[in-house]
Amino acid sequence: MIIHENFSLKNHNTFGIDTTAKYFVEINSLEELISIIGNNDYPRKIVIGGGSNILLTDNIDALFIHINLKGKSIVSESSDRALVKIMAGEKWHEMVLWTIENNYGGLENMSLIPGNTGTAPIQNIGAYGVELKDCFVSCEAIRIEDLQLITLTKEECKFGYRDSYFKNEGKDKYVITSVTFSLTKNNHIINSGYGAIEEQLERDAIKNPTIKDISNAVIAIRQSKLPDPKVLGNSGSFFKNPMVSKEIFNEFISKYPEAPFYKITDLIYKIPAGWLIEKCGFKGKRFGDAGVHEKQALVLVNYNKATGKEILALASKIIEEVQNKFNITISPEVNLIK
Repeated sequence: MIIHENFSLKNHNTFGIDTTAKYFVEINSLEELISIIGNNDYPRKIVIGGGSNILLTDNIDALFIHINLKGKSIVSESSDRALVKIMAGEKWHEMVLWTIENNYGGLENMSLIPGNTGTAPIQNIGAYGVELKDCFVSCEAIRIEDLQLITLTKEECKFGYRDSYFKNEGKDKYVITSVTFSLTKNNHIINSGYGAIEEQLERDAIKNPTIKDISNAVIAIRQSKLPDPKVLGNSGSFFKNPMVSKEIFNEFISKYPEAPFYKITDLIYKIPAGWLIEKCGFKGKRFGDAGVHEKQALVLVNYNKATGKEILALASKIIEEVQNKFNITISPEVNLIK
């Protein structure tokens, strides 16, 4: 376990922001993780995985702990389901492809989401009508206060829309080391109701899709709309889709009857943030090296040498304009690290 000083984080965040960590260490075992968390020589510690959901806004006087715990295993299985345990350092998309290769269903709609498995529960990641919580059973984590490895159940994780216990009361109190999912082995639940998936399946002339077909469709959709972070720095969807009350929704839809929306309950509606941002004229706009992607207004991009502060300033401008035009508040999905 080597602790590096004044370490560039450019290759450890998908925005490609070139900031410096005062200290940096890569963790490959639970023993190393417990040792470094318990080391009081570094008062501020920041845990990162694949760097896909963070925006670094400055050089940071802290110890960055990169979780690189590897491994996939079958905990138990019946004729219908399998419990699979995935270590935190496994890349999410590669793990999803592994489940599909083994005919385990449930995660296919979340193909090609960047990042690592260990950070996925923090965000309760989701895509195309499916969220992590739908297959989640539990996760193991090191509790920072006493360095104990504990298990947190689905209920204890308090999942919400792009939200969890780890972003609220549990913030900075745990380091997730593994995640356990319950996946189908047969009679898979095929989630193809999302419009874009239906259109892609039709283009591919697939009438009775398998979980592999759904994964391929999602990959094709994402590749057509979202830039590859290795080519153009980005963090995927920068903003959450706002949830609004029935009163605000009724006012909004009366002015913009053409707007897309999703009814969550009789009192709550979800409005696509990308549509709001596009209607404010930001889609494809560039401000220096910071910009809004030309194909998906939800995605902010680093064209070359944008700083985290420049990306954040653009995000703040977008939030302000959406608020002024629609009286709807949108908020970042990414985690800001200062």
